[in-house]
Amino acid sequence: HDSHNIEFACRIWGLRATDLNQGVVYGQQTDETARDERLATRFDYDAVFGTVLNRFIVLAALGEPLTVYGDGGQTRGLIDIRDTAQCIRLAAENPPEPGEFRVFNQMTESMSVLEIAKLVADLHPNEVTVEHLDNPRVEAEAHYYNVVHTGLIELGLQPHLLSETLLTSLYGIADRYKHRADPQALRPTVRWRLTGR
Repeated sequence: HDSHNIEFACRIWGLRATDLNQGVVYGQQTDETARDERLATRFDYDAVFGTVLNRFIVLAALGEPLTVYGDGGQTRGLIDIRDTAQCIRLAAENPPEPGEFRVFNQMTESMSVLEIAKLVADLHPNEVTVEHLDNPRVEAEAHYYNVVHTGLIELGLQPHLLSETLLTSLYGIADRYKHRADPQALRPTVRWRLTGR
């Protein structure tokens, strides 16, 4: 609803706005945050609020199987945190014309949950297995997903793709802090289909 209101304001009052529709952000460091550990971003990995990629990374660091809900066909757009910062900079440096409302899909690639699990397992330095669990969520396990994300590339985005950055951007951090991980937070405890009854 907010996008419609912003578009309306641009059209009526000649404002200019860029709406960044962001995919799942992964990674924890930018060049700036890597300079001081106190600048580290959050790394949520739990089964409710954590991203599936972070959950898989922590499971792999702990030597546990990667737990895919259902068949793992749920597909999402993904973007490295460094690319998120690039996108914001590029959008700010290239503003729209007065009265223009534009939307950029802020992602660099899309993958299914199963594809993410296989990538984590294939690229992890230790042997990692994938295990399928009954899906506790109510989302469709497979759906149409075809997001166009060329606008920011055309403005100069230089993407860090997951398959090229996974080892350097996430495995080291997960291994370094795995002693802090709570294994109980990694298993699904909420049965989404049973809520509200």
